[in-house]
Amino acid sequence: MEQLLHYVWKHKIFPLNTLQTTSGLPVEVIDTGLQNPHAGPDFFNAKLKIDSTLWVGNVEIHTASSDWFRHGHDHDKAYDSVILHVVEQADCEVERSNGEPVPQLLLTCPEQVKSHYEELRQADIYPPCYSILSSLPKLTVHSWLTALQAERFQQKAEAVAERLQRCNNNWEDAFFITLSRNFGFGLNGDAFEAWANLLSFRAVDKHRDDLMQVEAFFFGQAGLLEGDAVDDYQARLQNEFRYLQYKFGLPAVMDVTLWRFLRIRPDNFPHVRLAQLASLYHKEHSLFSRIMEAETLKEVRQILVARASVYWEEHFVFGKLSSKKEKAIGASAQNLLIINTVIPFLYAYGLHKANERLCVRAANFLEELKAENNYVTRLWGGAGLPVRTAADSQALLQLQKEYCDKKKCLYCRFGYEYLRRK
Repeated sequence: MEQLLHYVWKHKIFPLNTLQTTSGLPVEVIDTGLQNPHAGPDFFNAKLKIDSTLWVGNVEIHTASSDWFRHGHDHDKAYDSVILHVVEQADCEVERSNGEPVPQLLLTCPEQVKSHYEELRQADIYPPCYSILSSLPKLTVHSWLTALQAERFQQKAEAVAERLQRCNNNWEDAFFITLSRNFGFGLNGDAFEAWANLLSFRAVDKHRDDLMQVEAFFFGQAGLLEGDAVDDYQARLQNEFRYLQYKFGLPAVMDVTLWRFLRIRPDNFPHVRLAQLASLYHKEHSLFSRIMEAETLKEVRQILVARASVYWEEHFVFGKLSSKKEKAIGASAQNLLIINTVIPFLYAYGLHKANERLCVRAANFLEELKAENNYVTRLWGGAGLPVRTAADSQALLQLQKEYCDKKKCLYCRFGYEYLRRK
């Protein structure tokens, strides 16, 4: 497998005997170069000594020499800089676009590495490297989790940038849409985002001081005021929404079938979450700005305090009474909103403003928060890894999503430790 050859070359897992080209010239690998994840040669700026000549240039790796022609490299000037063609099977000679021959090195993957790699690929346990994790040096674990945290920060910052572009660079709108998505807490995430994208924020802002009218906007655009009213409260919201629709020429309402209720606790019903969002929107007129100014988690939590209006203390949906209970955002729900909305925006806005303090604050918040408790983090914890803070859990979620699920063990430091074991 070509990927495995890349791995062997990158980590210099070479046989003990002297390396030589297919024509018999000795090869000394001084620097394998920088791996290229994009189009072009596989490794940049390698440094080699072939016979007595020092070469600095690029390296291309294939399973068989004939792949050079199959991929059209003999006509591509981007590959004229290749100083060595590394192959597992040398079935022909290769040349650059000008006809010059390219030296080739026959490189085989050690059987032990192949065997361990197949074990990882075929494992039916999760994580597949389970057996070695508890024995890894603390420094190895810490450095890899730190790198994964940075990778996840960057990935989330890119997602924020994409949403910001769709919101015409309005940070307040982009923040609220992201917050709304995360109010779906998984099952209703897509529905909440679709709903938030329908909102006419400037229209809502004109009636932001009136909580009932904010609720009318929110429930109306969510499609939850369609049909005959089942009680006086829903009827009042319907009347308000019809007036607002006429006044602002609001877009068509959302398809109500997008909302999911099965396997969801009543506290998480869309009606309750929308009422809490309405309360938050009514209370905090510059929500994003206030969050960016908050310097402690305690301040952030105070901003995110939101209690559904009185009607919802005895309802989970319109028209059906329930035992009286205040419908406020709980501490665990707040933590998830901070992890998935506040912290990514702090980091992204810090990058945007070149304000390192905001980026550092985002990292500090992650370290202060307790780890998320979910299926993935429990598996890693059971395998012997520390999962104490949200920084740990976010790193492990990144590891699961971007490496384990994609079988990218060759790019994982834990995978590296597994492959190099005796």
